Amino acid sequence: MTDAEYDARTAAVLASIERQADAWLEEDCIDIDPQRTGGLLELQFQDRSKIVVNTQPPLHELWLASRRGGYHFKFVDGRWLDTKDGVEFFERLSQEISFHGGKPLTVQGA
Repeated sequence: MTDAEYDARTAAVLASIERQADAWLEEDCIDIDPQRTGGLLELQFQDRSKIVVNTQPPLHELWLASRRGGYHFKFVDGRWLDTKDGVEFFERLSQEISFHGGKPLTVQGA
């Protein structure tokens, strides 16, 4: 993957997460505050806990951090997969948001 392809793919991922968070706010589904600065997206919850999604351009990875752990993802065969256990990025993100938000929530892929 070229740097330009990486940048486009990660920008699409961050934008899709922001759109989902905005939709949840509009639907009054969950109190979540997305804050994006460049390649870093923070999702803050009502209890002030956070999930951070961060791009790692030199490694061509996406990183996700929450109070339950940190995860690294590489783009493989059209999907962002955890470098340790192979879990797909949006599946892991949905698990983490559900944990922090206190209800089952699903983030759709970009």
